[in-house]
Amino acid sequence: MLQEIILAPFRGFCAGVDRAIFAVEECLQRFGKVYVNHQIVHNTHVVRDLEAKGAIFVDNIADVPSGSYLVFSAHGVSPQLKERAQDFHLLPIDATCPLVTKVHIEAMDFYKRGFEIIFIGHKNHQETLGTVGYAPMVIVESVHDVDELIISNKNIVYLTQTTLSLDDTKEIVEALKNKFPHIQSPKVEDICYATQNRQDSVKALAKECQLILVVGSQNSSNSNRLVETAKKYSVHSYLIEDASEIQFDWFNNVTTLGLTSGASVPDFLVQEVLVSLQKKYGVVTVRNIERVDERIEFALPREISS
Repeated sequence: MLQEIILAPFRGFCAGVDRAIFAVEECLQRFGKVYVNHQIVHNTHVVRDLEAKGAIFVDNIADVPSGSYLVFSAHGVSPQLKERAQDFHLLPIDATCPLVTKVHIEAMDFYKRGFEIIFIGHKNHQETLGTVGYAPMVIVESVHDVDELIISNKNIVYLTQTTLSLDDTKEIVEALKNKFPHIQSPKVEDICYATQNRQDSVKALAKECQLILVVGSQNSSNSNRLVETAKKYSVHSYLIEDASEIQFDWFNNVTTLGLTSGASVPDFLVQEVLVSLQKKYGVVTVRNIERVDERIEFALPREISS
């Protein structure tokens, strides 16, 4: 029977998500109406909350009336999409996470210097779709993809999606270095601090728990990577949108549960999971692993910074 729940030391909103959500809320307050290109962050509850406040989410910017304010999501968009927004006479507000923008800048810089760029990422993820617009690049998702590469250019560099699995990326990078010993890497790791902290937290939970629940949406890359991390350390793990998705047969023979959430998940969803479990199992000890505050803040998009 469940006796203890251990909360991950790093979980929930990262600085980039905080910034993007606040940008939409600030636009609603200032302008009364705002459109958002795709989901501002990959969390269903966040999107529904912003829709209730008046935000309008669109998959095609051609559907946005001329002269409207349009927020680009935290995942970033291609320069071609930004140009289309200008062609449609829209008023863009760029809420791209600064750590994603860093990768965009790296891509442009390496391309101008004649490098062949290999991008480690998920082909259909919104961040990847935006990044590949900044320079020609080859996308790899696995070690198998690396085996298939044929590159004659001696100047090669790899960049990565910011929300990948640290362990999987390490394997791909090792394969790249074995195949292309002269390959260069970004000066500073592309996988973001929040992704790394949350995956490291899951590794810590895996030492003490028989089961780890990750609160997050199915289309959230970083949330899925947390589940994968737990399973890689031989601990059962499930991704749940909220408390309504808990299946109590998961808890057979579980005395200690690890609980965490992705970087785009509001903390009230984690608290609701705690309440649900305590209603089911009675008094359960809840333990927080001590953490150091991430202390990361990003300035608002320049279009609304004053």
